[in-house]
Amino acid sequence: MKKLLLLLAIFTTTLLSAQTGGYWVQEFKANPHTENGISDAFDKVYKDVKMNMGGVAIEKISTGSQNGMTHRFVIFYTLGVEFMGKNAINGDKWESFLLKMENFIAVLGPSYSGRIINWQLGDTTNTVSHIWDLKVKDPIKFKAAHEIGLKELKDEFAGRFIGFGTYDIGRPDGATYWIKISGKDGEDHLKLYDKLEKSAGFAKYLQNRGEVIDVKDFELQDFKSKSNLNK
Repeated sequence: MKKLLLLLAIFTTTLLSAQTGGYWVQEFKANPHTENGISDAFDKVYKDVKMNMGGVAIEKISTGSQNGMTHRFVIFYTLGVEFMGKNAINGDKWESFLLKMENFIAVLGPSYSGRIINWQLGDTTNTVSHIWDLKVKDPIKFKAAHEIGLKELKDEFAGRFIGFGTYDIGRPDGATYWIKISGKDGEDHLKLYDKLEKSAGFAKYLQNRGEVIDVKDFELQDFKSKSNLNK
């Protein structure tokens, strides 16, 4: 647990100065019946904090969870830009937040970080995300196919958050890249995939992206967040 306290302190104060996006994730298993406490603690520490081209979030892991992990703490930012001021959270408030989180967390899971190569904002009503962890043989072909696919499939992806990036440190299960797509719920994702499989544009994307190995996939539910991505 001390590891989490140290990492949160480092990534919320010094990793602010790191024009590609960056992120850091810490998975954890929450103690039963503590989500209300986690939510309140998050609100109290980040309520008056102003974000700049980045933010923080807690996401709930649902389908595809491994080793009993229930949530992820995520920090995302723009490389070279402070995502919040160095004195945005006073010491007492921060210490209180860390102590509360220590009581709410049963087990720490894997931690990893990397870059956000491409991010398309979408409708905030799409609160359920599906993430694929991948091993990519040819990153150049993969990136080009992804960017072309977003344009050619813009109608299918309309209103959805589409994220694409790398695992650079602490690669989970050896994955090197990830893709994230948001939707309203699990059924909404299934409808999207059914539509994509019937699309010539999606078939072209799969053909052009090169050799890819699916490592794993999982669903996330938005839980708490504070961000500013519109600058």
